[in-house]
Amino acid sequence: MKRLTIAAILAAALSSTALAEDKVTIEVGYPYSALFDVTFEKIMPMFNEQYPNIEVKFRATYDDYEDGTNTVLREAVAGTLPDVTMQGLNRQAILVDKGIARSLEPFIAKEADFAKDGYHQAMLDLGTFDGAVYGLPFAVSLPVGYYNMDLMAKIGITEASQLPKTWDEVADNCKKFHEAGIENPLFWGWSITGNWFLQALMWSQGEPILNADGSVNFDGEAGLTAFKTMHKLFRECHMKNLSGTEAGLPFAAGEIAMYYWSTSSVGAIERTKGDFPLVTHEFPGIGEAPKGLPAGGNAAMLVSTSDDPARLQAAWTFLKFITSGVGASVVAETTGYMPPNKAANDLLADFYKNNPSKETAVRQADLLKDWIAYPGDNGLAITQVIYDGIEGIVTGENDDMEELQQELVEEVSDLLPKK
Repeated sequence: MKRLTIAAILAAALSSTALAEDKVTIEVGYPYSALFDVTFEKIMPMFNEQYPNIEVKFRATYDDYEDGTNTVLREAVAGTLPDVTMQGLNRQAILVDKGIARSLEPFIAKEADFAKDGYHQAMLDLGTFDGAVYGLPFAVSLPVGYYNMDLMAKIGITEASQLPKTWDEVADNCKKFHEAGIENPLFWGWSITGNWFLQALMWSQGEPILNADGSVNFDGEAGLTAFKTMHKLFRECHMKNLSGTEAGLPFAAGEIAMYYWSTSSVGAIERTKGDFPLVTHEFPGIGEAPKGLPAGGNAAMLVSTSDDPARLQAAWTFLKFITSGVGASVVAETTGYMPPNKAANDLLADFYKNNPSKETAVRQADLLKDWIAYPGDNGLAITQVIYDGIEGIVTGENDDMEELQQELVEEVSDLLPKK
């Protein structure tokens, strides 16, 4: 009997050793800790239960999408890339062009009915380059308006139907707030990564920020209108200059009435806001409803340098799981991003009924346009040039919008790849 017991113990030990040897470890990087930590806290127990032999190690989170891209570019040179990285939708191209991102086509080809597994073709297109899929959308966002309805009531707005539909209406509301003694009624998300809100103003007029040939397209009337719209809002609303990190704090504290930002932050604001009724509503337009809006968010990309088939398969398994119907549902529930996977729609039907603030972006889904990346090696530098120009409007340094437009057109044109 004793021998049998020892034999059983040895067998169990050998079995455990075999399982440990079969375990595959992958490394993953993602941005915006404040947004996505809670998402992965919910996703990972489900993933670990289904795939106990895959260990996922998360690297330090990227501050934003620019930081994420810069980090991966440095890691590519140093030979320290993770296996999977989440990159801004507008930052995928540079990783494809430099051969850092790996095509997902070999993995997709082995999946039965991959297209029917829930992936919207339009969403797959966001990560498709030269006919090959390199990124699966993990989280997709659109700009929306956030409103403190206690403060809105001070100027007579008590119903969602009364919320502003144009930026002129927003500016008029600011005058009413000032008369009511509220000096800082607005924050408008000019500082969001990738000049996203400038692109929103351009797409609202039906115009991309760059032409199809890669040249500047904000040099005409649409561009000037975009700059003048920002100037009007910042001046007439007495808007303060806040960083992206700071931007949501005064709104959550109940100090700002109208906050224009990505739908991605709905979950975070709901978790931290004061005791006031929050309503989100469609993004206002320039004189009319927007004709389009840039798709924000990020995609999961395979950047592993490993040649180990087991590790690559594990990375693909993780990447596919987090962008599946289950993963997409968790993203929507914890953040406010739209699910890029239509398999999540059935899972979220009741959720949106009970969480209307997170449904606003879904109502705008038909407006989705490309979040355009600036091509070439100077893409990140162009983002900074435009950022600095818009910040000058906020601070009062830039007051002549025609002059600013001309300066930015010249600087950006010099940085774009030469034909």
